[in-house]
Amino acid sequence: ELRLLRGREGEGAFAGGPACGSNMAASSRAQVLRLYRALLRESQRFTAYGYRTYAIRRIRDAFRENKHLKDSEEIQTLLKNARTNLEIIHRQVTIGQLYVTQKLVIESPENRDNLII
Repeated sequence: ELRLLRGREGEGAFAGGPACGSNMAASSRAQVLRLYRALLRESQRFTAYGYRTYAIRRIRDAFRENKHLKDSEEIQTLLKNARTNLEIIHRQVTIGQLYVTQKLVIESPENRDNLII
């Protein structure tokens, strides 16, 4: 089971970083952006369409939700959770690559034009 993005009250587990101009804030913001990109990159490696789209959607939603956080302690807690989630995603991607699955119809470019929505 993919245990992804737990946070406060069961919601997103990431912070967008403070917007103030101090070095600490800039450092924290850069750290958050690096982690955000790493999470998205690693999630793109899921071979299963459902896991891939779910992980990417949850990461984006969680970061947007916590975009305006200012409390540095809460941000650090969320960053720690995000690092843990990155490790979980990496492990799940590795496990998923051990088992070959066929692509879904929606994943095949030649079939996308023929889908009725």
